[in-house]
Amino acid sequence: MSVLQNKIDFIALVSVKDANPNGDPLNGNRPRTTYTGVGEISDVCIKRKIRNRMQDMGKKIFVQSQERCNDGFKSLSERAEKTITNYANKDEYAEKACAEWIDVRSFGQVFAFKTKSKGKDKDGDKAGDGVSVGVRGPVSIHMAKSYSPVDINSIQITKSVNSEPTDDGKKSSDTMGTKHMVEFGLYEIKGSINVQLAEKTGFTEEDAETIKECLRTLFINDASAARPDGSMEVVKLYWWKHNCKVGQYSSAKVHRLLHVTIKDGVNMPSSIDDYNIELDELDGLKAEVYDGI
Repeated sequence: MSVLQNKIDFIALVSVKDANPNGDPLNGNRPRTTYTGVGEISDVCIKRKIRNRMQDMGKKIFVQSQERCNDGFKSLSERAEKTITNYANKDEYAEKACAEWIDVRSFGQVFAFKTKSKGKDKDGDKAGDGVSVGVRGPVSIHMAKSYSPVDINSIQITKSVNSEPTDDGKKSSDTMGTKHMVEFGLYEIKGSINVQLAEKTGFTEEDAETIKECLRTLFINDASAARPDGSMEVVKLYWWKHNCKVGQYSSAKVHRLLHVTIKDGVNMPSSIDDYNIELDELDGLKAEVYDGI
């Protein structure tokens, strides 16, 4: 498959209903919000879900979560050291890493690990000192934000048994907990794929199609107690493929084509039906529109 030749911009609309799309560990795992109450989902969280979908499709990825590890390696450094061998210099190391893992050639990666090998590479660096290689990926994803402020509901929960025995036989403090959820929110995930960086990592047309399918099916196999099946949904995916490498228009101008506004008479949106969704067009650039699944 040929290396990507046309710049791509995209937007995914995601609805959240009674779920925690991305908890903040520094705030009691409450759903992330801005100071004005607008909901947020970090780009790191979105990329994690995309990587999981890549794995579901049988793709090889470098940054695997512990519960989804499928190659037996216990750390990133072990995976890198045991997979990328016999490289002459840092450029060759990066080239082999990009060829091996789709998430590296998509999002980039910093390889900064100590190694147990001896001697020097062709650059004269001591191999035993480790490897320090940076790869810039062509796929960039913004932090997702909701179109309107979100209401967060919090409830107290308890376990029926103690995790550890207590001296008096009563319930210990760890039986109590709190569960947070967004009542409803419509979020926007924006992103782009840069051709110049795709040429450096070997990101292909097929890889772009994989990213598209991952976004369209983002929440398959993603259910949890915080995100029950059906509580998070990709409503629409808008995909713009330019006719040149640098793009006919800037990503900012393309992303502004989508207009999502609250319908008249609606104070607090509770479903996707409470929004007007309109899509403008630019001369010579038409969006492909897909329903989520």
